[in-house]
Amino acid sequence: MRTELCDRFGVEHPIVGFTPSEHVAAAISRAGGLGVLGCVRYNDAADLEAALSWMDANTDGRPYGVDVVMPSTVPTEGTQLDLSEFIPAEHRAFVERTLADLGVPPLPDDERAGGGVLGWLHSVARSHVDVALKHPVRLIANALGSPPPDVIEQARACGVPVAALAGTAEHARRHVAKGVDVVVAQGYEAGGHTGEIASMVLLPEVVDAVGERVPVLAAGGIGSGRQIAAALALGAQGVWMGSAWLTTAEYTQGLAASATQQALLAATSADTVRSRIYSGKPARLLKTRWTQAWAAPDAPEPLPMPLQNILVSEAHERIQRSADPEVVAMPVGQIVGRLNEVRPVAEVVADLLAEFDRTLDRLHALR
Repeated sequence: MRTELCDRFGVEHPIVGFTPSEHVAAAISRAGGLGVLGCVRYNDAADLEAALSWMDANTDGRPYGVDVVMPSTVPTEGTQLDLSEFIPAEHRAFVERTLADLGVPPLPDDERAGGGVLGWLHSVARSHVDVALKHPVRLIANALGSPPPDVIEQARACGVPVAALAGTAEHARRHVAKGVDVVVAQGYEAGGHTGEIASMVLLPEVVDAVGERVPVLAAGGIGSGRQIAAALALGAQGVWMGSAWLTTAEYTQGLAASATQQALLAATSADTVRSRIYSGKPARLLKTRWTQAWAAPDAPEPLPMPLQNILVSEAHERIQRSADPEVVAMPVGQIVGRLNEVRPVAEVVADLLAEFDRTLDRLHALR
């Protein structure tokens, strides 16, 4: 399996793996793909610096990238405390009442989250770019579309291409017009922030719109070699996979709790829901008692980004420590139905490649 994307990024396989775990990202790169580390959880630039330094030492010289969360325009942004003041009291009361109903215990007083994941803020996302460009990253991706023009130029001056996620062909055209180097066409099936159009429809539309100018990666619902073959057949130069790595052995070294793994392993492709409760923008999550509580008639409407994340940040930390898989708060795509066992990243990649080869053999036999 080799496309022009492999030569561009110096990888063996056109598999780009997004993950919030540096252990998983490094393992993807070592397996011949391009591991992309999600930066949004790093509130402190020093923490991200330490994670990328670890990546430098544990990727065997293989390339890797980073993913940031940055709006395309610079918002008026106050302090963390200023933003917290915009959260209505009834929203806070609903969260506390729901956590109590679900039996989720509070954090110790000295471990209170205190205001949300700052990585959702524009200023902190910019600091993530500054830190990343001090390392040998090969790609900077933005989960919220095109980064501001000066950020694109900053990356370009360092020889680092920029990728942006697109949920429509028009989004893709705008990205290219603004100087984005790689478009990730992310379908409705994907975990996290996602649009309204399914991958089978979206991908050829995006390829037809921009594929002659920039490479397109397929994202959303990809977790097998057959699906990679389908993506390449539809015109993609590679795939962007996220959810497929959540049940890898390396993920347990990073963020995963046993309850989270239990919930993911037990879920079917029907056990996800698209909601604004995670960050304020539509995102696909694992369907649990937490998401059901927000869907109840008496639940408040989610707040806009970044206020919703600030509202639920401590709740997510409390839920993550809970031993109950029925209350997990976790972004994941519909491909979760295929995640039925814990396996090392290298084994997952090997199976993807083997199934891809079998798929091509089967198609060739039809000629």
